[in-house]
Amino acid sequence: MPMGYVATTALFAWCTFFAVVAPRRPRPLATMSFWFGLGLNEVPFVGIYVLVVSTALAAQGDLESPGAKVTTAVAAVVTVGLAVSAWRGVRTDQVVGRALEQGLGTGWRDRVHVPLRRHRPWARILLLPGLMRQRDVQRIPNIRYGDAGRRNLLDIYRRRDTPQNAPVLIYFHGGGYTSGAKNREARPLLYRLAGQGWVCISANYRLRPQTTFPGHQIDAKKVIAWVREHAPEYGADPSRLFVAGSSAGSNLAALCALTPNDPVFQPGFELADTSVTAAICLYGYYGHFFGEEPDATPSPNQPYAYLNPGAPPFLIAHGTKDALATVEGARNFVDRLRRVSDSTVVYAELPGGQHSFDLFHSPRFEAVVDGVEAFAAWVLAAPERTPDSAR
Repeated sequence: MPMGYVATTALFAWCTFFAVVAPRRPRPLATMSFWFGLGLNEVPFVGIYVLVVSTALAAQGDLESPGAKVTTAVAAVVTVGLAVSAWRGVRTDQVVGRALEQGLGTGWRDRVHVPLRRHRPWARILLLPGLMRQRDVQRIPNIRYGDAGRRNLLDIYRRRDTPQNAPVLIYFHGGGYTSGAKNREARPLLYRLAGQGWVCISANYRLRPQTTFPGHQIDAKKVIAWVREHAPEYGADPSRLFVAGSSAGSNLAALCALTPNDPVFQPGFELADTSVTAAICLYGYYGHFFGEEPDATPSPNQPYAYLNPGAPPFLIAHGTKDALATVEGARNFVDRLRRVSDSTVVYAELPGGQHSFDLFHSPRFEAVVDGVEAFAAWVLAAPERTPDSAR
């Protein structure tokens, strides 16, 4: 019995189950879906490579025993499951395209010159999905924007040829307000936009127990205020400022977009302009879990409490298999936002997408990045919209 082959196959079968089936209830199973399924859900090709190689190595020995034959059969089933996961990721570009057409209108491509479906970097996706750096993009790390030590540092991504009057993207990481760092998620997005001439900023903010709400939000506003003052030094135009985030950072981004110049979140810098051009929210938590309805009076840390007709355009992306911030919550938030806001709301529901789908160069996240680039180009090309055209 090739025990190494058995152990490898069993491990990948376990993880593939949580990637493909991804049970979301009860909560312990949902947590397991996230931790065991995330990696293979985004980079299933790696799992296929390992299973093929391990089967080939085991075949050099004895695969005639009943146990070895069963293991080979299980490996074949797991490979099929990984192929299903890969197919879900590859077809995300179609989902993003439909979401843009629904949110922006059938003629949205006439306003922008950004192709929705770029040539995928398949070599990187298939072989080096975790490789982030680009030679034409410079990362300037650890710039201080506040007085809270390393939790008030930000990184700047820009082209090495120093762009002029570039639009700005501010990004906030996830982590449930208890963990996380500015150099973890969404790096394919930051490097892509920086390579296209944007100035991108990824910022830390204070976490629990160092602070609680509204401390996180105050830090997010401080970043916006810092950009208003200092972005031109790095070649950016702070009048074209997008805010984005993942998970808890998505909650921050939504709150920033919905509370421009709110003095409650700007103690000591009340006169700073903290309005934003648009918001991009990835797998966010907006105030309730699976099966729960928002309270009649939302708490102050929920975006529901600040919905208003003057909200800027939103792009929201969420996975159908998200085990930590449920897709039902995202749908509910989108529905409420669309009913109140006079601006565009684009919602892409990603088939098979799990929480933290932005960690790798995967087909799924590359399609989302394409959508973000197209959405941003549309917003920048059409600053004035009527309520009817924004629906």
